[in-house]
Amino acid sequence: MIAIIPARGGSKGLPGKNIKMLCGKPMIAYAIDAAKKSKYIDHVVVSTDDQQIADIALQYGAEIPFLRPDFLAFDTAQAVDNYIYTIDRLSKRWSIPIEEFVVLQPTSPLRITEDIDGAIEMFFEKKADSVISYTPEAHPVRWHKYINENNEFVDIFDTTITNRQDLKTSYYPNGAVYVFRSSMIKERKYYTEKSYGYIMPRNRSVDIDYQEDFDYVEFLMSRR
Repeated sequence: MIAIIPARGGSKGLPGKNIKMLCGKPMIAYAIDAAKKSKYIDHVVVSTDDQQIADIALQYGAEIPFLRPDFLAFDTAQAVDNYIYTIDRLSKRWSIPIEEFVVLQPTSPLRITEDIDGAIEMFFEKKADSVISYTPEAHPVRWHKYINENNEFVDIFDTTITNRQDLKTSYYPNGAVYVFRSSMIKERKYYTEKSYGYIMPRNRSVDIDYQEDFDYVEFLMSRR
């Protein structure tokens, strides 16, 4: 199986985040290292439009068969289009069909190899179309509200008052591991009736978008 690590050069929330130094290593190195230790991954491919990211990824053992074209590097580009482009081009390059693949975002550096292998094993055991990592939500999702421009509450869910312990735990995707069947992705879908959630603990589920996320991950890593 191949792992695709998408690492676009432009980042507005935290400029240069994919190669920002985190506890002595560029952030993307954590995804590469975890993938290379997997029992199931044969190729670790970094998809990037940025030559600096490509050079650093190569230093840590990833493959850069080609740079991502500009039309897939804009803010408006959708991730699914990059996945389709990458697997199609790799299939032609290697002359083999890519029937399934893993996506590992570099912004989830707390993810470990056991998370990757566990999600892949679930994918094969359940003959899934996709397995996506999720983590428990800290608070009941029914507490969420929209807030309009006048700071007024707008209901999303039923407002019946219920004790917290009576509500089911909800989960949200943590961005760490995606295992996809290529045929499903080519239909521009992430989920079907044969999609499953791989549950990860919250202390490995931080997705870095902003400086405060980065600082928190740095703190957690320093305590390991």
